[in-house]
Amino acid sequence: MNSAPAAKSRIDVGRRQWRSVLLAALGGGLEYYDFIVYGIFAQAIAAAFFPAGDPLALTLALAIFAIGYLARPIGGMISSHYGDRYGRKTVFVVTVFTMSACTLAIGLIPTYATWGLAATFLLVLLRFIQGLCIGGELPGAITFVVETAGKRPGLACGIVFALVNGGVLLAAFVNLALGAWLSPAAMLDHGWRIAFVIGGLLGLLSFWLRRNLEETPEFLRIRHDAARQPVREVLRTHPGSILLGCAVVALTAGFNGLLFAHMPAYLGQVLGYDRQAVAIAMNVALLAMSLSLLAASWWADRVPPNFLLLGSSVLLLIGGPLAYSLLARGDANLLVVLPLLAIAVAGANGSFAYLIAGLFPARVRFSGVALSLNISFTLLSGLGPLAANALIQASGRPAAPGLIVGAVALVGLVASLGLVAVPRPTEANQRPEGVE
Repeated sequence: MNSAPAAKSRIDVGRRQWRSVLLAALGGGLEYYDFIVYGIFAQAIAAAFFPAGDPLALTLALAIFAIGYLARPIGGMISSHYGDRYGRKTVFVVTVFTMSACTLAIGLIPTYATWGLAATFLLVLLRFIQGLCIGGELPGAITFVVETAGKRPGLACGIVFALVNGGVLLAAFVNLALGAWLSPAAMLDHGWRIAFVIGGLLGLLSFWLRRNLEETPEFLRIRHDAARQPVREVLRTHPGSILLGCAVVALTAGFNGLLFAHMPAYLGQVLGYDRQAVAIAMNVALLAMSLSLLAASWWADRVPPNFLLLGSSVLLLIGGPLAYSLLARGDANLLVVLPLLAIAVAGANGSFAYLIAGLFPARVRFSGVALSLNISFTLLSGLGPLAANALIQASGRPAAPGLIVGAVALVGLVASLGLVAVPRPTEANQRPEGVE
């Protein structure tokens, strides 16, 4: 007699869960658009905020990009403290609003020619605040969807990062559209500002959508036993898990940092590829990455997810340096090489979030995920483009960034072999002995 209402109730719960997952993922995608658009328009920003003709302008602009990454661990610790102690939802709302305001401000502030060093200082400050926000955004999204998605946490994490890639894809598409609409001089003068204004408005849309998110069921179950000092607790009780989590994230952080922040300028300025061809190939590669990432995350709920990380690590340990050697020749088919690289990393991209979430109990999960994610992304994504430029200059070899891909793939290989059995996140909520 009651089977039909019970079935309808289960369907309604499932719909609410997946709606919450999609809202969390959509917000992450829009915020990542805000963050990555800086890297895509690095050349125009260098011209706007540094003295004309300065040969170090692009390097300095990339250094400011790195400042955003250096702020991530601080932002992650602040956000995760409140997320583990008071709930995941509030952190989402605050970070997306602040991030959007900073993005809009970057698109509106005067140039170096008008304000001098004050303009450059304001750019640095806004990038730092953006870094604080993104440091809590992605760890919060991972924690939120793992605790919301029930039986499909792997797929839920995949949706988050597919839409994060969608945000990057949107940034690349905006670049392509503006490049077709505006002259190169107009792009350097004001075209890049349009991309930042679009990002700010989309972020405000994300803020509006996230107002109605519900708190995760797992946090509601443990909120009366929430950690008082979650960051301190996770550092004291789970140091090995943090180290392993950093290693799990290394391949995704290192590879994606080079692809998103370094590859467009590297192909256009260092290797001399046509800029429109680069933009089109980047869009195709990002689309291929998103689709293959979803496929990998679907498998992450059906096979041991460390096997997926292992597969990507082996592929890029060999294929990464080889692909850069092909690109360095100057005549590679970008529509083949870049999508193949993106597909090769799918196993890592589709499994790492679920893997690191499973390393920590719910009472300190946000903090553990934030530390693992932000340490790796700060060191590898933030400093990766600078390291790639330094390697090229020191060695005189345009293919030198391939060594970075090979190195992070080796770290991923070791991490995948170290992951013997990752428990489901819902199984590890016990209060550690001696913790208040």
